[in-house]
Amino acid sequence: MVAPHPQRSSIVDLHRAGYATKDIVRILSVPRRTVQRAVQKFKSTGDVFDHHRSGRPRSVVNKKNVDVIRKRIARSPKRSMRRIAADLGMSEASVRRIVHKKLGFRSYRLQKCQALSAANRLTRVRRCKELLKRAADDAHLRFVFSDEKLFSVEATFNRQNKRVIARNLQGANSSGRLVAKKAHSTSVMVCAFITSDGKSPLIFVDPGVKINQYNYLDDVLKKHLVPWLNSHFGDRPYIFQQDSAPAHKAKLVQEWCRANLKGFVSAQEWPPYRSDINPLDYSVWGVLESKACSKPHRSIRSLKAALIKAWDQIDVDYLRRTVDAFPRRLRECIRSRGAHIEYK
Repeated sequence: MVAPHPQRSSIVDLHRAGYATKDIVRILSVPRRTVQRAVQKFKSTGDVFDHHRSGRPRSVVNKKNVDVIRKRIARSPKRSMRRIAADLGMSEASVRRIVHKKLGFRSYRLQKCQALSAANRLTRVRRCKELLKRAADDAHLRFVFSDEKLFSVEATFNRQNKRVIARNLQGANSSGRLVAKKAHSTSVMVCAFITSDGKSPLIFVDPGVKINQYNYLDDVLKKHLVPWLNSHFGDRPYIFQQDSAPAHKAKLVQEWCRANLKGFVSAQEWPPYRSDINPLDYSVWGVLESKACSKPHRSIRSLKAALIKAWDQIDVDYLRRTVDAFPRRLRECIRSRGAHIEYK
């Protein structure tokens, strides 16, 4: 496999979230042709890699081999194409050609996700239906989404997408294959609020501070959320969203939100395991990280400066498109009977 363009993974993520080519070009600052090629590659192969063509004779791609490979995949879908090729004495490229061209299959990487019980899925469906009612008639544009994320001074990279081309392992190592990672790297917790037509400033949690119901209420909601809501919305209505983290669903916080905010999605209304529904989770944090954390930072100060710069570059058009995906994702969760949208 050939190493793809370093932004190809982000391009595909934005494409899957519903963004047009011109918007991806603007958000990631990449050429239009790069976006088109990445999307075309993803649609045709299901991944972001460039695969070498084998040049092997077409005679190996015959009905017998197609049938054999179909049966082997049916017995063991997790068996790699490299293993199938070794077992059958064929080239891996020929096996890939049969799998992709003749059988119409794609190879998907295993991905970790939160386990969902039958009860979790039923709850997700029920709550998504209720949220969809609240989001009707463009009311989703008034939702205020909130979330927290931990950012590290170390560079963020995808092990599948970041590769080094070399003759051997020693050469690859000397060319930067090994990326040093500290056992306990320095990081900073960031909080933020977004809506369809604006965003709050980033909120940095002091190092060593563990968020609980008291400092979340005083230092995040009262100190930052309320002034921003008043400044941004004025007399306009809004609906504030937060997930079911312990500090968020604490009785003290829930009662305060209910008494002091114009609109509020309670802990009993927000779907569990919601990272595939919150715009910050399914898009914004990824874009921010790809811009601010592509290179390592020497200090928290440098990391914060990069995060603020990248945050300021996120414009209203992008936010509108990101929030517009929210009702679609609610409907998709309902259609998938509560399964994770990204992994179903």
